[in-house]
Amino acid sequence: QVQLVESGGGLVQPGGSLRLSCAASGFTFSSYAMSWYRQAPGKERELVAAITNVGRFTSYADSVKGRFTVSRDNAKNTMFLQMNGLKPEDTAVYYCNARLVHEGRRYDYWGQGTQVTVSS
Repeated sequence: QVQLVESGGGLVQPGGSLRLSCAASGFTFSSYAMSWYRQAPGKERELVAAITNVGRFTSYADSVKGRFTVSRDNAKNTMFLQMNGLKPEDTAVYYCNARLVHEGRRYDYWGQGTQVTVSS
């Protein structure tokens, strides 16, 4: 059974830091590109950061470049998002995504999300 479970969210003051984790099970983690999305109330879900299957390449939304770092540990089937210099506009539910395209089929899995609130 495929599962993606996010953790590490919470309440933090502006300028603070959080580290999110996404624990994966039920599939071959090292075959999948992983990413973090976020969604604030009344707004569209947006891609925050992505990492290729063995971590060779990463990409970031312009709004988080220089502040967030995505990484993965394939031996532990876990992806991370280190968030520094947090701003109120980072407040959102953060979702973990796993994606693979193989022989014309798309495999796309989502976690349930973890709340990040940045407020003074």
